[in-house]
Amino acid sequence: MKKARIALFIGIVCISIFPILVKLNLTPGVISAFYRMLFSLLLLLPYVLISKQFKVPSLKMAILAIICGVVFGSDVAVWNIAIQESTATQASLLTNLSPVWVGVLALFFLKDKPKTNFWIGTMVAVFGMMMLVGFTVFKTLDFDLAFSFGILSGVLYSVYMLLSKEVLKKMNVITFMTISLAASSIYLGGLSYAINEPFSGFSNAGWLVLVIQAAVCQLAAWLLISYATQHMRATRVSVSLLGQGILASILAWLLIDEAISLQMVFGGFVLLFGIRITFYEKQILSAFQSTTKSVKKRVLKRI
Repeated sequence: MKKARIALFIGIVCISIFPILVKLNLTPGVISAFYRMLFSLLLLLPYVLISKQFKVPSLKMAILAIICGVVFGSDVAVWNIAIQESTATQASLLTNLSPVWVGVLALFFLKDKPKTNFWIGTMVAVFGMMMLVGFTVFKTLDFDLAFSFGILSGVLYSVYMLLSKEVLKKMNVITFMTISLAASSIYLGGLSYAINEPFSGFSNAGWLVLVIQAAVCQLAAWLLISYATQHMRATRVSVSLLGQGILASILAWLLIDEAISLQMVFGGFVLLFGIRITFYEKQILSAFQSTTKSVKKRVLKRI
């Protein structure tokens, strides 16, 4: 358990570095996502060949894994743009709303429907989001590109989580990662070409950042988190991952002098607290009613 907790902590740190690297603006958003996927694939392939863990899946599973790659690639590209157009803090915290969107999608597409705690947590998280970006934005409905892409990133990631969960029931992790990374690379490469983003001409620092994104923020982070998930409760891992939004904010403040207001900090914590409620297993309303009844009994006894 101790090793799993250490792995989870290091994995969260690896993810938290990503918004800082993107915010440096050394490469465009979509091409940055392309090289993150491509370099990750190139780093993974030697292990795939040596370990021989790649298993040819059925056509249906292969198509679903490809779709996962396209959705995840879209998520990273959109998130990159949200970070570059706003702040690492806002983009990271808005993306952390993905558990909320998972619940909303589950309501329509899955048999296991969200419970009362989910909706209570969702309302708290949305209020925190409003505090984070400012109430005037919602009052005037002045949603800019960065805000919209931050929300879209969370939605795309939630779709990816639901799809990948089903695929991984019938496909091992190495096979899934190989297919999805290949699909992401091809898709993002074509998209970058279509919108005329440059494939070269970056500074040495730009190339270094791209390699770090692939090796640290993609491969290392998700291998460590996968290890932690195997040895810890999934809900505990999911809740812990929410901390990367706060850690990314702190790193942005320390490393790139990103301004953070007290309202943003408080709103971020409210948002994360709301999402934490959605993972709470005991029904909050039932617990509150039981506590109220207990207090009433004690008061009546004293009277």
